[in-house]
Amino acid sequence: MRNVSPVVFVHGFIGTLDVIGFELSHTAPDLLGYGEHQAVPVDAISLPGQVEHLRAFVDAQFGGRPVDLVGHSVGGAIAMLFARTYPEYVRRIVNVEGNFTLGDAFWSASVGRMSQTAADAMLEEFRADPLAWISSSVTAPASNIGGIAARWLAHQPASTLRAMGQSVVSTTGNDDYLRLLEEVFDRHPVYLLSGEHSRGGWNVPDWALKKCAGDYTIANSGHLMMLDNHVEFASAIERFLA
Repeated sequence: MRNVSPVVFVHGFIGTLDVIGFELSHTAPDLLGYGEHQAVPVDAISLPGQVEHLRAFVDAQFGGRPVDLVGHSVGGAIAMLFARTYPEYVRRIVNVEGNFTLGDAFWSASVGRMSQTAADAMLEEFRADPLAWISSSVTAPASNIGGIAARWLAHQPASTLRAMGQSVVSTTGNDDYLRLLEEVFDRHPVYLLSGEHSRGGWNVPDWALKKCAGDYTIANSGHLMMLDNHVEFASAIERFLA
């Protein structure tokens, strides 16, 4: 039986979550501070704020109808927090190397600690050579990877990255964070998706491995597995949800 729930992709710390060739009905909204929402006040940008933004989006698009969530990296944390806050809105979750601990937030945390001047300079340096920036994070860069990197880097200002980094630290570093995530595992099917080269650095608790509905690692790929092997990435999600 084919999946009948809408699939909502929740992008991570930087850029978008593009899933080429994904055949199930899906949508990928911009989070606060990204894309069409770049102009929102910086004090509105936080993980709890993204949860409320996502709720408004699901209400507007689907009338509160339960959806399947696919969240990557920081987007995985947002998807889990959304399911914890609004369990009736969620059917299933695919957690794509989403943040479980502060150890999963090494880059976002470092940006959160930067001054605005330093964050602006960092982003400008990346934008000056998008291919160099992205090449260190993918296993086998495709011919169009430079264009994708340029688009990702233009998708948000440095102020958004600072605000998100600060909120990632304060939220995932909270003593109650893992308990809240465990409640989501107890209530919803949660699937874990990772890349072979980054799986060892993903701090998945033992209880999550025992309680997850499925666990799959994409060979010869890393944290940006949707760029390393978009065919297998889409296929893995479809297998979980179809």
